[in-house]
Amino acid sequence: MHTVVVGTSGVTASDVLAVARDGARIELSGEALAALAAARGIVDALAARPEPVYGVSTGFGALATRHISPELRAQLQRNIVRSHAAGMGPRVEREVVRALMFLRLKTVCSGHTGVRPEVAQTMADVLNAGITPVVHEYGSLGCSGDLAPLSHCALTLMGEGDAEGPDGVVRPAGELLAEHGIAPVELREKEGLALLNGTDGMLGMLVMALADLDMLYKSADITAALSLEALLGTDKVLAPELHAIRPHPGQGASAANMLAVLEGSELTGHHQDDAPRVQDAYSVRCAPQVAGAGRDTLAHARLVAERELASAVDNPVVLPDGRVESNGNFHGAPVAYVLDFLAIAVADLASIAERRTDRLLDKNRSHGLPPFLADDAGVDSGLMIAQYTQAALVSELKRLAVPASADSIPSSAMQEDHVSMGWSAARKLRTAVDNLTRVLAVELYAASRAVELREGLSPAPATQAAISAVRKAGVEGPGPDRFLSPDLAAADVFVREGRLVSAVEAVTGPLL
Repeated sequence: MHTVVVGTSGVTASDVLAVARDGARIELSGEALAALAAARGIVDALAARPEPVYGVSTGFGALATRHISPELRAQLQRNIVRSHAAGMGPRVEREVVRALMFLRLKTVCSGHTGVRPEVAQTMADVLNAGITPVVHEYGSLGCSGDLAPLSHCALTLMGEGDAEGPDGVVRPAGELLAEHGIAPVELREKEGLALLNGTDGMLGMLVMALADLDMLYKSADITAALSLEALLGTDKVLAPELHAIRPHPGQGASAANMLAVLEGSELTGHHQDDAPRVQDAYSVRCAPQVAGAGRDTLAHARLVAERELASAVDNPVVLPDGRVESNGNFHGAPVAYVLDFLAIAVADLASIAERRTDRLLDKNRSHGLPPFLADDAGVDSGLMIAQYTQAALVSELKRLAVPASADSIPSSAMQEDHVSMGWSAARKLRTAVDNLTRVLAVELYAASRAVELREGLSPAPATQAAISAVRKAGVEGPGPDRFLSPDLAAADVFVREGRLVSAVEAVTGPLL
């Protein structure tokens, strides 16, 4: 099994995906263990002083004015975890919780939090044992970090609350720790706060969304190319020299992908046949511009994610010169903004895909295709309601594109009076990514059927490979009406698992 070594300088997106999705094992580097011990020494020295130090010998948030005596400090750390583990609603997905815990461990190992090495090792041991704390949908305002979700994870480290075992069964966390030989941690000064105070949940969801969207944007280039073929459109608009004079990198990449997918097609360029036209509709002709703008949005979001992955997010932080300083680095605004930005790009990509699908089904605009791609229009409804489903998904995506980060709701007796709502932005982006997958699956379903109805003209080798692969996946081709939902579900899985991209890349080579 792949092993991820956590040091002091952060982790990569690949590390996050390996731990969250693939169950990679975690090891702490010697450098990290040394940094943990050094920072802990600083915290212990401050804890021994009579002067109050925030997070070490005081209360938290609006209660930070109270100096806590030494005999109550362990209780204080336990209490902050218990009281902050106040989430409600459905359980959050296992991969999200694993990403959340791993990214908190990344910050702990930076040597800026003052957590003891044994606490960090316990975090790694819990992840390596396949134990996943139960974390709930609601509870984070994205400032101070993802407090409630991280508190539920810290509760598991203490042997309290509920967690899911490697067998998928939810049980008391103490039982699971005991079965795997893991001793619950007894938190000391600052450790409870350090385990809760970060943007790790929203960052983990951003990293996974970026990976999913990288594949989906390639899928969108493929479905757009299929629709262009089915509509007898022209590929001349994809010429590199046209995109070079508006040099947005994403636009050029999208156009290059579509051109590669369409190479060798007999279906393109029939503008002056039976239904002459000068130009294709915007949804076809401007596909690279829209998808390309989304790709550039991904690039910006990836830059933000890389900066966060290299960051140590906590408050207060331990500095190399021995100071423990309060700060505002836990605020989720940088991550929240790009999560919302991605949701806008996702909604627009889905919207243009739905417009192409609608064009394929409309006999007045499809250039010779049967109404709704039906076998016997009137007796058969064809894909009429598949487009309804797609339209409903697009409408939902437009609602999900409304930014969460433009909102703020004060908390903690007005001490935390401006929050990021980044967790909410991340949760709705996950839904948006799921729905984009479904929208592209419907376009694939319609466009592949439409291409097959163009008798006498051969599609490009790459699009033919895509059609052949989706048929082998159990998605049926043209014919009389049938129970459509299973076909659409199979197309969804085909796109979601990256098999559409794989089928095409087997012909074209790697897409951009």
